[in-house]
Amino acid sequence: MYIPYFRIRADPELIGELSHDMQTYRTKTSLILYFLKGAKRYFALSLLFAALVSLLDMINPKIISFTVDSVIGSADPKLPAFGMRLVEKAGGIEVLRQHLLSLALMVALVGALAALARFLFRGCNARGAETFVERMRCELFRHIMRLPYVWHSENSTGDIIQRCTSDVQTIKRFISEQLVQLVRTVILILLALGFMAGIHWKVMLGSAVFIPVIVAYSLIFHTKIGPAFEKVDVAEGALSAIAQENLTGVRVVRAFGREIYERERFEKQNEYYTGFWIYLMRLLAMYWSTADILTGFQVLSVVVLGSVACIHGTLTAGGFIAMISYNMMLIWPVRQLGRVISELSKAGISIERLRYIMNSEPEMDKADALEPPMDRDIVFDHVSYTYENAPGEALHDISFTIPAGSTIGILGGTGSGKSTLMYLLERLYILPEECGRITIGGVDIADIRLEHLRKNVGMVLQEPFLFSRTLSENIGIAVDRPKKKDIRRAAKAASIDDAINSFTAGYDTFVGERGVTLSGGQKQRTAIAQMLIRRPPVMVFDDSLSAVDAETDSHIRRSVKKMTGSSTVILIAHRITTLMNADKIIVLDKGRIREQGTHEELLSQGGLYRRIFELQSAGADALNES
Repeated sequence: MYIPYFRIRADPELIGELSHDMQTYRTKTSLILYFLKGAKRYFALSLLFAALVSLLDMINPKIISFTVDSVIGSADPKLPAFGMRLVEKAGGIEVLRQHLLSLALMVALVGALAALARFLFRGCNARGAETFVERMRCELFRHIMRLPYVWHSENSTGDIIQRCTSDVQTIKRFISEQLVQLVRTVILILLALGFMAGIHWKVMLGSAVFIPVIVAYSLIFHTKIGPAFEKVDVAEGALSAIAQENLTGVRVVRAFGREIYERERFEKQNEYYTGFWIYLMRLLAMYWSTADILTGFQVLSVVVLGSVACIHGTLTAGGFIAMISYNMMLIWPVRQLGRVISELSKAGISIERLRYIMNSEPEMDKADALEPPMDRDIVFDHVSYTYENAPGEALHDISFTIPAGSTIGILGGTGSGKSTLMYLLERLYILPEECGRITIGGVDIADIRLEHLRKNVGMVLQEPFLFSRTLSENIGIAVDRPKKKDIRRAAKAASIDDAINSFTAGYDTFVGERGVTLSGGQKQRTAIAQMLIRRPPVMVFDDSLSAVDAETDSHIRRSVKKMTGSSTVILIAHRITTLMNADKIIVLDKGRIREQGTHEELLSQGGLYRRIFELQSAGADALNES
């Protein structure tokens, strides 16, 4: 498949500019603050309205207490100066005693204002949450698109998807719900305790003493819940990876009759994952049940102390009602405070998992990256390469030149290093400085801007990837606004036009995920058409004709030769008939160049190339005889 790297820049609003500098997030907080850009003002407003809600909620119990003690009863009013001025403006206590409905309307008005503030709080919080999660998704996608090919090889797709979905939602819930709730709860606790202290400080202490107990209890659970959530996340990622592999490779599983094996593997991982959740639920059940007991004692303490104070005459009936109201306001927020602390551990694990992605170093151009002409000679100069943790070199001291406009063939068995050469040419693998050089027109590819390099070096892989789109869209995916005639011309050159026209929907045929509705040869030819529509200066066919028959192979090579014109063509294949007309053929064996020359020169040398040719010719003759 042609790798359309340059298309990443086509939608900068979605995924950001590739030229933005690499950032390192040393702490979880720094990453969250980066994601919060654009959403901070909404969260700030939501906190402001949350504080207003808490304040308004404190007023009604005070009004009710004043009504019971001083309006219905005869106790001296205990209101702040502001409250007393309002009473005087209303005509005094006697007037209020005759118009109790006005106090009821006051309670209703305060309740309406609290409802309005609560609405604004939820609206701003929701806007901030969606802005926050939108930025998280876009920044993660943008960064993942820039990460090296090697990084993607080392991290399973299922785990990456799980981090970008489940972990993103966990963080969103924590910031927009738990963290905002934490600030709101702290404000509510301070206000409630302040109002309670103004009524009867001893009863207030009976309620307040349980708050640090619940918080301390939650902190103890924090140390246990954190590791449990980490294990759950890792197990969920592994489960997602198994599901993703089996869904995308369902034909392979069916072809080899491995349904039972894969089902048992999934069920084993699912049981492992479920076991962690059961253990976690036991911890949470213990946490919440114990919190229920502590809350019950908190209510009991206020009721007992308040009753005693009423008996001794230090607390009025209205004050007792207000104390009960304020304490009931505290119960759920304090419980929430414990929940927020326990959720903190889960969110911390999720943030750390996203930080791993965002701190992974992306592909970066040099500050003075060049955009040289790409229709020049390609030179591999003493190139050696070793995969990480590999026992030996994948390539050893490779040196050869590909003249501009020529066709070169590369022959070799599995593991000989053929594809590695091309991945190095595309800079999908990074060649260390001490391991040789690859130049195009004398310019080291390490000095060429990545977008420019990959835009001008097209590659068709042995196992192409087709998107869940129509055949027309798949062929034209490498160019902006492709014309139908160009799509048809590329399809004809790739010998896929007749097959497409045989479909009921023709070029509008939906190929399905990864092209599952097409045969292997049809997918390869569609991928060839993807590249031919652009006609880049350098074309690489990495064993991309392996799934087509010899006649189609020959036809495609003739069409490609006619269509490519002055382009440099690199053919990688196991089949000599695919390479025999190349201007030069290189024979690789175990990462080393064994022979190189034209087809006739290599046959005359009587080496490895000739032995392969004779084996393949003998096999073809035997097939023809049968």
